[in-house]
Amino acid sequence: MNPAAVANTLWLASGIGASRRFSLALAGIREAQERWLRHQLVRHARSEFGRAHDFAAIESADNFAQRVPLTDYATLQPSIRRIADGEPDVLACGRVTHLVPTSGSTGAQKLVPFSASLQAAFSAAVRPWLGDLARQRPSLLGGPAYWSISPMTEATGAAGSTDGIPVGFADDAEYVGGTTAWLLRRALAVPAEVRHVRDATTFWRLTTLAMLRARELRLISAWHPSFVDVLVSAAAAAWPELLDAIATGSCPWEDALPPAKAARWRVPPDRARAAELRAIGPADWPRWWPRLTVVSCWGEQAAEAGWQRLRARLPGVLVQAKGLLATEAVVTIPYGGMTPLAVTSHFFEFIDQRGEVRLAHELERGGAYEVVVTNGGGFWRYRLGDMVECVGFLREAPCLRFLGRAGRVSDLRGEKLSEVFAAEVLRTAWGGVAAPAYAAFRANDDGDRAGYDLLVSIESLTAPPDDIAARIDHALSANPHYALARRLGQLAPLRVIPVSPDSAREELVATRLRIGETKPSVLFLNGD
Repeated sequence: MNPAAVANTLWLASGIGASRRFSLALAGIREAQERWLRHQLVRHARSEFGRAHDFAAIESADNFAQRVPLTDYATLQPSIRRIADGEPDVLACGRVTHLVPTSGSTGAQKLVPFSASLQAAFSAAVRPWLGDLARQRPSLLGGPAYWSISPMTEATGAAGSTDGIPVGFADDAEYVGGTTAWLLRRALAVPAEVRHVRDATTFWRLTTLAMLRARELRLISAWHPSFVDVLVSAAAAAWPELLDAIATGSCPWEDALPPAKAARWRVPPDRARAAELRAIGPADWPRWWPRLTVVSCWGEQAAEAGWQRLRARLPGVLVQAKGLLATEAVVTIPYGGMTPLAVTSHFFEFIDQRGEVRLAHELERGGAYEVVVTNGGGFWRYRLGDMVECVGFLREAPCLRFLGRAGRVSDLRGEKLSEVFAAEVLRTAWGGVAAPAYAAFRANDDGDRAGYDLLVSIESLTAPPDDIAARIDHALSANPHYALARRLGQLAPLRVIPVSPDSAREELVATRLRIGETKPSVLFLNGD
């Protein structure tokens, strides 16, 4: 058995207990959520936040909601600054091991404190997800995997720390920490040190070299579906150099790596693999990895079209849409063919369209809700900013679909166009024609003209731009405020703007975060 297969098998075996707890919790989510909350209240009662809100006296979820107000990042930011300055036990008990940058879909960079408690919560979601994957596709365990690794950027900071606390994670394995992370890294096709490479071209060449060497690759876990497009383009641009490096075992770009790590990139020559890839060529990328079993990426809202394209391109591979994940919390995981709430990872509340707060067991099919999470790492009753729809149930657990960002509304002339509504228009308004690979609205107000542009990937223009504009403008007019602004001439007609196929990737890179650590957006506000 190869080393990756050994590590995968050991990791899967170590997660049997977590998977069983999750499975049992699906049949009793009210009790599971109450139990999780009580444990965290006891664990963090001695924190400054816990003492201020008398955690020791809280006896129920209702009591918790009465004593602890809803929070957002602006409310928590002063406490997070103190954590960054080295103060202990501010929002939660236990050492903060990392401050992880995120901006959600929009807005300034935020730092999320990570501790052993929060890493355990992520692990409690990852284990049943991957255990379920292994049950569906047992061959997944037989070889290495690619997990998202992105280059350091200015967002993580050159120093990489705040008062000694590391800023950012090296790779996705650090979200779960401990033994879990160690085992996951034993099965990685691309070593984590590529994160030190700041030059994007060199980063992608090192990444493609490592992945092309891994003929037995079984899993690609990225974020945006455009990851594969970027990877294939990078490989095509350096194809002769890559094949030569594989054939000789050399690494032409090792000078970009930390000196202590460069030697591991010089490996035994593999002329057979180089010859195989040469015969396949740079375009027919699905044949690069004959045993590829699973691709995991975003598959909802703005990423849905790209996910569907991957499914069509990889008919023998399970192209699985990720659940709803944020840096602050795991909301849902793919499991049993559905996307149930991560009921053993965090405590969840939901704000309905009347502004009332509901618990997980009180959700209704078809209802739209704003997610509120208590994550065990110091974010108590935190408004995550994501809107979801309850699309069904797995046993008792609600299954959720991401709709968009709560409160993200464009209001140039009183039209109050929300991202949730804009996403639904782009999902349903194509009249039987396949949705484009990339589409997003951009608000514009330059003083002379106020209105919206529809950015559409060039290769997806299956009808004249004016026809597309008329169809989408009509769909937007289902919003009466938008319809009135158009009728009064306050908003100009919608314009269709063809954009390059790389726009989705450029959108993510523009956030200056690790690629993919922001949900794809379908509505850019004026000034974004």
